[in-house]
Amino acid sequence: MQNEMEIESMPIEIEFDRFDLKFYNQEAEVIPELKQNYPYLFPKQFSDSVWIARQKDSLQLILQEAVSEVFDDTTPLEREISHLFKHIKYHFPKVEVPHVVTLTNNVDYQIKIVYSDSLLLISLDTFLGADHPLYEGIPNYIRKELDQKFILSQIAEKFAAFVIPPAEDRTFLAQMLYEGKKMYLRDLLLPHQSDAIKIAYTQAELNWVEENELYVWQYFIERQVLYKTEFEWVQRFLEPAPFSKFYLQLDNESPGRIGRWIGWQIVRSYMEQNPETPLEELLKMPAQRLFNLSKYKPKR
Repeated sequence: MQNEMEIESMPIEIEFDRFDLKFYNQEAEVIPELKQNYPYLFPKQFSDSVWIARQKDSLQLILQEAVSEVFDDTTPLEREISHLFKHIKYHFPKVEVPHVVTLTNNVDYQIKIVYSDSLLLISLDTFLGADHPLYEGIPNYIRKELDQKFILSQIAEKFAAFVIPPAEDRTFLAQMLYEGKKMYLRDLLLPHQSDAIKIAYTQAELNWVEENELYVWQYFIERQVLYKTEFEWVQRFLEPAPFSKFYLQLDNESPGRIGRWIGWQIVRSYMEQNPETPLEELLKMPAQRLFNLSKYKPKR
C-alpha cells in the first residue's frame, strides 16, 4: 500500500511555462529569444518567416483566444499535476520532475501531450472541452477526450509508455497486457480518479464493460484470439475507436479499446493474487507468466 500522507508531503510544485502566451499576440522581435530558450519547438529547417506568419495566422489566434479563456487560471491544474508527480516520484525515485511547457498546436489530437525524462509538453488547445465549437467535425469518440479532466490521465499514459518495457512479442495477449500494465500504473499514480476517467470512458461505457466482461472474455477464448499476431486484433480491440469490433449485434453498444479494459483486469487480478510483487518486477514481467499467475476470471 502506498502512504498517501507521505506522498502529499513531498516538496514538488509544478508551474506551467506558458510558451503559448509568450508566442501569440507578441511582436516578431520575440522570435530569436524564444528560439534560443525553446530550441526543441523550432525545427531548424524552417525560417523565421514561418514563425512570424504563424504568430499572425487568424485561425491560430482564434485558437489561442479560446485557450486563454479556458485556461485563464492554471493554478488548480498545476496543483493536480504536482500531485501526480509526487506519486510518480514516490514509485520512481530516480525520475526527474520535468519542466512543463504549454502550447497551442493546431488541435493536433494525436499528440496532445509529449513526455520525455526532463520535459513535458501540453497542447492546451486539445483540452478545451468536448463540446467546444472549435472541435466541430471531429468524431465524437475523439472529441470526448478533448477535455481537461483527462489531462492527468493522459500524462500518466505517456509516463507509463516511457517506463514500461514494450510488449515482448506481437501476440494479442502480450499487447493487451502491455496496455493493462499502463492502466494499472494509473491506479497507483491517480488513486483519486475514477476508472472511467483513467480509461476515458463515459459512465455508460464503463457500466457496459463491467456488465459484459464475461461475454467479452468468452469471445476472446472461443475464437482463440490471445495468441494471434495479426495487427487486425490490435486495431479491433486496443486502439481508439468509436466501438470495439466483434462484428456482432453488440458492437454498437460496446466502447472502443475493450482489450485494454480486459488487460487491466488481468493485471489487477495478478496483483490481488500476488500483492507483494515489487512494481518494477510487475512492469517487466513477461505476459505469459503474468497471465498464468493472475488466475483471472471475469467478475460477471
